[in-house]
Amino acid sequence: MRIAIIGAGLAGLVTAKVLTQAGHRTDVFDKTPDVGGVWSRTRRYPGVTTQSPKAQYSFSDFPMPADFPEWPDGAQIQSYLADYTAHFDLERTLRLSTEVLSARPTADGAWSVEYRDSAGTHATETYDRLVVANGVFCEPAVPKFDGLAEFTAAGGQVCAGTEFHDAEQARDRNVLVVGYGKSACDVAVPISAVAARTDVIARQLLWKVPRKIGGRLNFKMLLLTRLGEALFRYIRPQGFERFLHGPGNGLRRRMINSIGTVSIRQLGLKRLDLVPRGTMEDIVRGAIGLATEGFFEAVEAGDITVRRDRTIEQLLVVDGKPAARLSNGTTLRADLVVCATGFTQGVPFLPEKVREQLLDERGNFMLYRQILPLGIPGLYFNGYNSSFFSPLNAEIAALWIAADLAGALATPDTETMRHAVVEQLAFMDVATDTHHCRGTKIIPFSMHNADEVLGDLDLNINPLIRATHWLGPVDPAAYRRLTPTLLKRLASVEPGDRDRDRDRPSVLPGPGSSASGSGPGHTVPESLTKSSTQG
Repeated sequence: MRIAIIGAGLAGLVTAKVLTQAGHRTDVFDKTPDVGGVWSRTRRYPGVTTQSPKAQYSFSDFPMPADFPEWPDGAQIQSYLADYTAHFDLERTLRLSTEVLSARPTADGAWSVEYRDSAGTHATETYDRLVVANGVFCEPAVPKFDGLAEFTAAGGQVCAGTEFHDAEQARDRNVLVVGYGKSACDVAVPISAVAARTDVIARQLLWKVPRKIGGRLNFKMLLLTRLGEALFRYIRPQGFERFLHGPGNGLRRRMINSIGTVSIRQLGLKRLDLVPRGTMEDIVRGAIGLATEGFFEAVEAGDITVRRDRTIEQLLVVDGKPAARLSNGTTLRADLVVCATGFTQGVPFLPEKVREQLLDERGNFMLYRQILPLGIPGLYFNGYNSSFFSPLNAEIAALWIAADLAGALATPDTETMRHAVVEQLAFMDVATDTHHCRGTKIIPFSMHNADEVLGDLDLNINPLIRATHWLGPVDPAAYRRLTPTLLKRLASVEPGDRDRDRDRPSVLPGPGSSASGSGPGHTVPESLTKSSTQG
């Protein structure tokens, strides 16, 4: 088949790699001039690093370079993805500096893709299938501040974190960093080294985990294991999880909250008045954040001031200088406001009818296995399963797509899938206090998702190796044989089976109707359009 893939980040690249190896012809569109998605040079801010160590943030069959640090920076991750592209001969599939303007289903089940290239030329091509891999960190969510016009007229500047590319932009300026997720803390450190003053405006404090807990134990040994994941109750506990959330619940709670106790002491949070409300178990209700190297040290030294439980109420001009008034009435000089306030997950290139069917009444993505929209033929998503192991989860999703394209995947009927999606979203509402980024974040249940997807494929790694991942960190390299195993299996599928339609309605909703419950005039609550995690 001829397949269009929107997005050249890690999900788009691994999808192109797997589908190309399965014999399909792929075109990968991205409006940036390089591969990498959120790691593109056009979007990197100073200080950005991965949240997971390099061994866990890698594809199964392409390890990170040995000379990379354990937590690579943005430039290193982009170079890793560029090397991955070259190694698997994906350059020929790339349509970089090319923006997809629209992607519409055709009467015969194909997709018409209209795009504009770097020369400004418009063109339209038809594809058999479409994979959306534009990422859940696609468009930054910048608050709309009152007084912005007067503020900018006085020389003030507001930008998203992904638009802040050089710390020199902050030199000798009064800077407000809005947010308290990993991105906000990451960017605040290099800013504080050159700025006249650096204030972090934190609406809500989030729990932070040191890279080395107690200065010795790598956090991956605790949270990036199957045991670490099992400490958080899943929708269907199995095996040892039943013990942890039953007779062993007290032990489980002590295990999680002991990490919080150590973090408070190690990072000096009580002394700095930066202890979040609640307990470490609440970490999943916000954003599981790795503590930024140097951040709390800079707070201790007075180079960074954290304004906790505050928001910017208004931008204004005081004595001819740009400033900001906070929600507690405090007024601060503010030459530059950097908003690390998360991202919106959007698909503006899809027709309104498709978007209505794709989302529920609250704007959550209705995706079976985080991959398949309901009742929209020929459309898939990848990368809408943001996790601690994003490259691995995207790779496994690409295998699922390849099997479905080959007619080798027995999916349930549409209503059964709809029930499963609704049930999963309801569970995540409770588990994360609705902080699941419109259904696109699967943390802390990364490996549960992988197991379910591989279960559909009747494909998984050796149980003994999986057992080692209970006490040791999950190793993506353990999954490296899955792609060749699946490709060998798909090669034996009869050609006539490849185009068969299963029990999926091929109709799109008419005006005012939607199978997923949303309709015209639907608006997405602001709280459901933002994410505060990255990488």
